[in-house]
Amino acid sequence: MADLQSEAPTQPEPMEAEEPLLSNLDILLFSLIAGLVIYWFTFRKKPEPVPEFKKLDTPAPTARETSFIEKMRKTGRNIVVFYGSQTGTAEEFANRLSKDAQRYGMKGMAADPEEYDMSELSRLTEMDNSLAIFCVATYGEGDPTDNAQDFYDWLQEGDADLDGVNFAVFALGNKTYEHYNAMGKYVDKRLEDLGAKRVFDLGMGDDDGNLEEDFVSWREQFWPAMCEHFGVEATGEESSIRQYELKVHDDLNMNKVYSGEMGRLKSFENQKPPFDAKNPFLAPVTVNRKLNKGGDRHLMHLELDISGSKIRYESGDHVAVYPINDTAIVNKLGAVLGVDLDTVISLNNLDEESNKKHPFPCPTTYRTALTHYLDITHPPRTNVLYELAQYASDPKDQENMRKMASSSPEGKALYQSFVLDASRNILAILEDTPSLRPPTDHLCELLPRLQARYYSIASSSKVHPNSIHICAVVVEYRTSTDRTNQGVATNWLKHKMPTANGHKSTVPMYVRKSQFRLPFKASNPVLMIGPGTGIAPFMGFIQERGWLKEQGKEVGETVLYYGCRHKNEDYLYQEELEEFEKMGVLTKLNVAYSRDTAEKVYVQHLLKNNKEELWNQVHTNSAHIYICGDARNMARDVQAAFHEIAEEFGGLTHTQATDYVKKLMTKGRYSQDVWS
Repeated sequence: MADLQSEAPTQPEPMEAEEPLLSNLDILLFSLIAGLVIYWFTFRKKPEPVPEFKKLDTPAPTARETSFIEKMRKTGRNIVVFYGSQTGTAEEFANRLSKDAQRYGMKGMAADPEEYDMSELSRLTEMDNSLAIFCVATYGEGDPTDNAQDFYDWLQEGDADLDGVNFAVFALGNKTYEHYNAMGKYVDKRLEDLGAKRVFDLGMGDDDGNLEEDFVSWREQFWPAMCEHFGVEATGEESSIRQYELKVHDDLNMNKVYSGEMGRLKSFENQKPPFDAKNPFLAPVTVNRKLNKGGDRHLMHLELDISGSKIRYESGDHVAVYPINDTAIVNKLGAVLGVDLDTVISLNNLDEESNKKHPFPCPTTYRTALTHYLDITHPPRTNVLYELAQYASDPKDQENMRKMASSSPEGKALYQSFVLDASRNILAILEDTPSLRPPTDHLCELLPRLQARYYSIASSSKVHPNSIHICAVVVEYRTSTDRTNQGVATNWLKHKMPTANGHKSTVPMYVRKSQFRLPFKASNPVLMIGPGTGIAPFMGFIQERGWLKEQGKEVGETVLYYGCRHKNEDYLYQEELEEFEKMGVLTKLNVAYSRDTAEKVYVQHLLKNNKEELWNQVHTNSAHIYICGDARNMARDVQAAFHEIAEEFGGLTHTQATDYVKKLMTKGRYSQDVWS
């Protein structure tokens, strides 16, 4: 902690003998100096104001815009749907609910809590039949999403009286994570604690199962309950409700047309910190090398130059990168839809009072929208199929698409088999449904935004202050329909060589802070468990522990449990890790090779081989445990191994062992950076 003594107000010195009064000469000199100062500040030439860097599609909020109550009153809305969204899904669900309201005799608006004064929630009672819905995702280890952080802080610190405020919550999470739907559960409970009235049960969406199905099932029960609660009737209006209208530009100056997420940055000099999700930094790629020596996969190591950006990061943080879609898929979409992709368009919000004037920066072209702004590779959600069904000329196709959007068992099964199991993206659905040819502008309205991808940073800023390292596996697989699907970001990054056509390759990125942190005391032992690309944050940890040793600090044991398939194929960073062990930075390097032996050996098996040693490190020496990688299998099996160790060498029952590990988590000594 910084020394705060310098902030303390200084006490006035005791007065000495009284000073004599000012002489006439003193007064004359004082008047002359004062006159010169006044003249300088009045008539000096003022410098030109520095032009601000204008972010895309994010106008600065006015005082009026920060009041969601006034906006609701002005536009006759009675329902507000707030979203806490990191990857766009919660925002998408919020938009669907706000649009639904119109079908049920009500009027809603979706709202980003970051843009509004959330202390106004108590004023919601000023309007008849008012309701606040919260679609909130949980990020990482039970954390709020970035845009819900301030709202979360307000809930924790505030003592607002929300008596009479009607609310409902739909939570988005993943059961493979320890803190499943923690944020949604917290919001639901805390609002009730503050006096608000829950008008429908908490919805629990599980992305490890079928998040879309969970949401649709909750939603189909939610609206009839709201009609009954507020005494209103559904309008019966089932036709599509458009949110945007198309405007085609024939003679627009192309300099005014958005040409991509980074199109506004003509040069590096245009970039102004701070860099975040709405203002990413164009980082030059300095290194892009293949990590694995063989096999049919491509594992890569990239280095991004952040010199001069003022970006700071710590070991364990995440880097977010903004990819673009494959040109071949975009061209195929254009051909199937029969549209000129270079048509200049704007999609303008029909609600003139909305903060969101366009679904993506406009004016732009269909090509730019489908390349830079829209997610065209993920299987579309049921609402997209429902809205597009009207454009199928074959009644059977219409029926099937509407069925897939329903919560009937038959509809759910059809959506699961046709869309999810077959990994059909929107192009595949159009190719396999020849009668379906929707207007391109409506398709662009319905598709979700292309989101940033997050990677654990594989470097330490102590050693690499001007670069951020990424370790990733390129995603590519065959589907049951014999198509090749590719991961958007990894395949895009794969081709990001330091120079391309004589120009520097760049990656739009920013840093997201993480709770995945080395212990405050360097003398604490560290146990790191990370197979495959789960090694990424541990490269930063090991680099940092080595740097601390060089500074003469006392550094505790640093132990790594790493797993790969074949020693001679995909042992990532083998030379670096073995050198760290040789130097004594890594106290012990344990490697499991799952495919080199008749019986598969994973990291959890190595843990069980060292039970007594691990128990002493954790229980006696206060070691910190870190796990990175697959949440569904590896992280679960590793946790079970620690339960087993606590039972065997701590003499605990299974329940006590489970509680013991949970206490380690609470104390920040058992941390996970996992994905599903």
